[in-house]
Amino acid sequence: MTKTIEKPDAPNDAGRRTFLKGLAGAAGVAAVTAVPVSKAAQAKSIPLEMFKVAPAQVTPVGGELDPLERMRGELVRALEKPVNERRWVMVIDLRKCVGCNSCTISCVAENHLPPGVVYRPVIHEEIGTFPNVSERFLPRPCMQCDNPPCVPVCPVNATWKRDDGIIEIDYDKCIGCRYCITACPYNARVFDKGFVYNDVPPEPVVSTAMVGSEAAEQYEVVPTFEYGEPRTREAGQSPIGNARKCHFCLHRLEKGMLPACTTTCIGRATYFGDANDPDSLVSELIASPNVMRLKEALGAEPKVYYLQ
Repeated sequence: MTKTIEKPDAPNDAGRRTFLKGLAGAAGVAAVTAVPVSKAAQAKSIPLEMFKVAPAQVTPVGGELDPLERMRGELVRALEKPVNERRWVMVIDLRKCVGCNSCTISCVAENHLPPGVVYRPVIHEEIGTFPNVSERFLPRPCMQCDNPPCVPVCPVNATWKRDDGIIEIDYDKCIGCRYCITACPYNARVFDKGFVYNDVPPEPVVSTAMVGSEAAEQYEVVPTFEYGEPRTREAGQSPIGNARKCHFCLHRLEKGMLPACTTTCIGRATYFGDANDPDSLVSELIASPNVMRLKEALGAEPKVYYLQ
């Protein structure tokens, strides 16, 4: 006859169970009390000054100054000079651009652009023949030409070149003839047809199916500060019915801030600064042997350079 022998708990097993039960209970108490205690402790023990870092001290792991911080310092230095001694240029490194369109989106957000108006599209180019094919992304802002073809064709002198080289548009003078749009060899100008994001969609789409319509309404009434002047888009008023374009975020420049497209580029592919400053980053880049400009043969002298 076989006997079933019950194995008693070993002393070390019982001790382990007791320890684990106690640990679980302590963890439960800690879970209830740890959150308020830790917040209070953090508020008392961590000074806010720890999070305040001067721009010049923000450096990557390699120890070199971040290009954005360098360009911000150069921008401030350029603003100390008279306007006619500055020459704003933009450099775009096509080797770094990944086609993420963050520059396009940030430009739309910064300038509150309506449907159909884009200042900085990213053009996709297919290079080579199958199977040896690659794709290149080419951001295309306004070229801010030194010899702008768009300026002399305006019949009311609503667009001109500033002393710092930026091509400006006076929305109050513009009559919407679109001559400048036709004259621009880079297709950098667009026409504001007055579209809004809350336009009634065509059938059979139901208007209630439009997600974010309430936020879009608020977006439509937020003023834009293009050329330093606050404007709210309203039917029958400028800039509706006007030609529009990139202006290097002039309203930001005059406040010591880089263009929105420059600060939001995730690959650090866009550079901006004063070409009249020999020590600036853009001056170094435009002296590179692999620099080029679009349609140079036309003689427009664009101030947007590309590294390839």
